[in-house]
Amino acid sequence: MDIKKLTDSISVAGQITAEDLPKIKEAGFRAIICNRPDGEGNDQPTFEEIEMTAQGLGLECRYLPVTSGMVQDEQAVEFGQALTELPGPVLAYCRSGMRSTTLWSLSHAKDMETTRILATAKAAGYDMGGVVRRIVNGGKTPTDTGDAKFDVVIVGGGAGGISVAASLKARMRDLNIALIDPADIHYYQPGWTMVGAGIFDPATTARTMASLIPKGVHWIKAAVAAFEPKNDAVILDGCRVVKYDRLIVCPGLKLDWHAVEGLVDTLGKNGVTSNYRYDLAPYTWQLVQEMKEGRALFTQPPMPIKCAGAPQKAMYLSADHWHRQERLKDIDIHFMNAGGVLFGVKDYVPALMEYVEKYGAHLDFFHNLVAVDGPAKKATFEVKAPDTEPTTVEVEFDMMHVCPPQTAPDFIRVSPLADAAGWVDVDQITLQHKTYENIWSLGDVMNAPNAKTAAAARMQAPVVAANVTADILGGSPQGAYTGYGSCPLTVEKGKIVLAEFGYGGTIMPILPTWLINGKKPTRAAWILKEMLLPPVYWRAMLKGREWMAKPEKVTGDGATV
Repeated sequence: MDIKKLTDSISVAGQITAEDLPKIKEAGFRAIICNRPDGEGNDQPTFEEIEMTAQGLGLECRYLPVTSGMVQDEQAVEFGQALTELPGPVLAYCRSGMRSTTLWSLSHAKDMETTRILATAKAAGYDMGGVVRRIVNGGKTPTDTGDAKFDVVIVGGGAGGISVAASLKARMRDLNIALIDPADIHYYQPGWTMVGAGIFDPATTARTMASLIPKGVHWIKAAVAAFEPKNDAVILDGCRVVKYDRLIVCPGLKLDWHAVEGLVDTLGKNGVTSNYRYDLAPYTWQLVQEMKEGRALFTQPPMPIKCAGAPQKAMYLSADHWHRQERLKDIDIHFMNAGGVLFGVKDYVPALMEYVEKYGAHLDFFHNLVAVDGPAKKATFEVKAPDTEPTTVEVEFDMMHVCPPQTAPDFIRVSPLADAAGWVDVDQITLQHKTYENIWSLGDVMNAPNAKTAAAARMQAPVVAANVTADILGGSPQGAYTGYGSCPLTVEKGKIVLAEFGYGGTIMPILPTWLINGKKPTRAAWILKEMLLPPVYWRAMLKGREWMAKPEKVTGDGATV
């Protein structure tokens, strides 16, 4: 007997016997539902046999038989009703637990998010992909899917999605492309660090999605609920189905603000801010200007996160302002980093350490923010240093800039496209899915070991466009991604350490080192960040103009040339 817990109130199991019932009773169950019809297997005990023993033990029973592979809508409703009538916790069983899990999933389709249902079933070892359309449809079998069909479907209208759509259109003008994204506004997120330092106006980092989607690309303004890669289908909220010949997945990351206890309740007040949100970056600048003395915390969660340098960029620019205002001696700065190094590519650390020392900042490694008490201005960190017992520490603050924990979106993590860690599983060179040959991914959501930055997406979009085009034409992959990403580390107003690197931390400067030496802070890199990169983003990258972003070629063995 192998019992799998779904929730505190319901567990499922394969076929049980009368001999199992005392253990089921000891485990705390108060009721049993049988979803397996009598006579399905030669060695199967009848429900009457189970019921007689169960009643003798004080367990309530319900017989709701379901034919294998034929779960009806009304049976799911009946199962849900039984769960409200029977005392819990309840154990439901069939031959393997699959039918019972399916009934539970469909019965909760109206009151539970699809991703939560899929994740709960997956954690118990059951794949609900076969009934995902019914779950999205509120537990009912769709009568009219209203399929739309496209040559290429792109999920996500961020930097990666719009760029790859434009690059594809530049290569194949008549390609029938759909882009799926529910957002009205597209943000230039790399600009929010500058907003938080009073350098950019927030309005310059936002444009309407409609103004940016390439001409001839269909915009489906909806959220994705699930994927059916075996059917070449994307399921939207409301159970609309979009079919594709080829799929590109790039929805970006989920910022998990709720993962830190108390954080959501205090963001934007009590001195707690974040440049990772459009509406909060101006509050960062307000706090920096107002702070005369006290303690300022800057947090960084465990990797991966988008733009790994952003948490310390906020620290440097804030400290630079306090330095220029001659307040630095009265402000205690702490960089609370869940990791064990200042920056993942060691070549850039010496230049950064000069500024850490200049600003008198304390580096608190292996400190992960787990809770915030905004009104009391106290932050709790879990400390997990190597070879030591984990502890928690409470730190008082006057200002705190928070970088939230980040994961792949829920609908990605529970999908067949994801690896064990929840990221889209791709070949790191071609960015083609390892299982489904007509699927590619780029941007922050895929599992290649590169930095998650807009600069990385800028290099990835032409690679995916080239490889999708080659696939349409019947050829092998042409574009190779080298892992390139860049992080302009704003160490002071007017100077930047421009980190550019690829897979394995290999230094990969695009511009000549006589112009910008990335290992040193330079004015030229600041000009690039402040004046050149925004128009390159809006007018080149999102328009499919691949300036200094032409994909490298794939050799026969999958390497680059």
